[in-house]
Amino acid sequence: MSLFGRSSRSHLTFRPKKSSPSGNKGLQLKKHIDATLGSGNLREAVRLPIGEDLNEWLAVNTVDFFNQVNFLYGTLMEFCTSSTCPIMSAGPKYEYRWADGVKVKKPVQVSAPKYVEYLMDWVESQLDDEAIFPQKIGAPFPQNFREVIRTIFKRLFRVYAHMYHSHFQMILKLKEEAHLSTCFKHFVLFTWEFHLIDRAELAPLNELIEPIVFRYF
Repeated sequence: MSLFGRSSRSHLTFRPKKSSPSGNKGLQLKKHIDATLGSGNLREAVRLPIGEDLNEWLAVNTVDFFNQVNFLYGTLMEFCTSSTCPIMSAGPKYEYRWADGVKVKKPVQVSAPKYVEYLMDWVESQLDDEAIFPQKIGAPFPQNFREVIRTIFKRLFRVYAHMYHSHFQMILKLKEEAHLSTCFKHFVLFTWEFHLIDRAELAPLNELIEPIVFRYF
């Protein structure tokens, strides 16, 4: 079974799984990720393979992390509602308001499920845009690609932060803790390796992140 194998609750996946970008090259890199994860070496799994293009590596992993968050949140959808989570938050100190800079320019307060819906719609639109995530081998990445990647990872982190702060007891009840923990460690190590999220943004889960970074870096 894959390290990130689906549980019996997989029918609750938030939205369809995305495929790796960049054609055959993306598939090759995806196989490398799966192989290193399968060995249990998370530190090695995030390193840029020798001779590979950094943007290609970032692109393939971004799709992978989107799929992971998509699946994890999907297992909690019936428990994360506008009634249980009227505000998108990560504990009492951190509230997230939605703005995408295009359709919603001024940050607005929305419920957690609505925020996650907006967030995943936005990420999916970036992944589907071939001007940002090229599907053809050799097609150039845009100049602002790293900036887009950083924004995607910052927003995906907020879903992790909400799940841990608002739904951890349900995660324990559903016996998803080990899966969540492995996915989150992988996510943290990748963001740390390539400096994708500012430390201030990571504050809501700092107590979880520091031991991971200390152990692997």
